[in-house]
Amino acid sequence: MSDAPDSSAPDAVRLDQPWAISPAVALRPEPFGALAYHFGNRKLTFLKRPELVTVVRGLADAPDVAAALAAAAVPEAQWPGYLAALQGLARTDMIRPRQTEGAAA
Repeated sequence: MSDAPDSSAPDAVRLDQPWAISPAVALRPEPFGALAYHFGNRKLTFLKRPELVTVVRGLADAPDVAAALAAAAVPEAQWPGYLAALQGLARTDMIRPRQTEGAAA
């Protein structure tokens, strides 16, 4: 699918992987969604959709990205757009891959 992020990139966000918000990031709720501020690299990002905020907040509790999208009630037809948004957040370390129990180190 041409709208999907490049899954060969080092920090590519894939549906079957666990991710979480970076510990250095704070989310501040706003009427449009949220502001994400990274205290380490001092990046400020606008999350312009409340649904995206719900997905980002839900990443830590979901077994993988697909489960976070489903839990946020994002229609599957919109998943490629959300994956692209998550990829952008990964590039600036707003979200990070999450190690799961039993994962190889």
